[in-house]
Amino acid sequence: MLHRDAMLIVLDKPAGLAVHPGPRTPDSLERYLDALRFGLRERPRLVHRLDRDTSGCLMLARHTKAVRRLSALFASSQVRKIYWAVVEGNPRADEGTFDQPLKKQTRKEGWRMVVDPAGQRAVTHYRVLGRGNGLAWLELAPETGRTHQLRVHCASAGFPILGDPVYGRGASKVPMHLHARSIALPPRGTHPALTVTAEPPEHMREALRWCGYHKTAANPPAAQPSPSPPRKRGSMDARFRGHDD
Repeated sequence: MLHRDAMLIVLDKPAGLAVHPGPRTPDSLERYLDALRFGLRERPRLVHRLDRDTSGCLMLARHTKAVRRLSALFASSQVRKIYWAVVEGNPRADEGTFDQPLKKQTRKEGWRMVVDPAGQRAVTHYRVLGRGNGLAWLELAPETGRTHQLRVHCASAGFPILGDPVYGRGASKVPMHLHARSIALPPRGTHPALTVTAEPPEHMREALRWCGYHKTAANPPAAQPSPSPPRKRGSMDARFRGHDD
């Protein structure tokens, strides 16, 4: 656990653990939520998601009132999330923005997200933090929260995330190198602004070191995306906004 207060819990989710059970993921975070009550009658609930193979900061609301408040912050783009990724390739620019709409494509072999002008707006700001050994270490700051957004944006730019089993280059046998590095909230009532940070998992550290990562100096200033107007509420349950990896 990275943080706990009266409203929320932030966990350091390990790669490989799904947040919801499914046909291929019978074991999931939901199985363990009762152990995270810490004296409350209600079990904590998810207010956003991370993919099974993404590690790092995952926020839970501790009660119904917290679900409403945190969901409103996500819906109005007031929650700031930063991801670290190691990608295969060498981005030409040191920083930039992906502004590519995404759409779900379903085929016989399954579904995936694709760049499509008819899709939903998807914006990701990126910055190169280091390079080495044919890899690059990126900071990714999503402005929107579409399914697989970071993975598709990186792959479509020609530098897929190392180990990505769906959008990667296929030859890698390593776990996916995508990590929810930090999550930040504005002041909430009597609670001051909050930023929670998760150290990168062991399976990413060798590749990060190739790109210049050193733990004692691995906190470069975050990229500053342009502010965007609050998103209108749609039919999607607000509890699951922000699924952007």
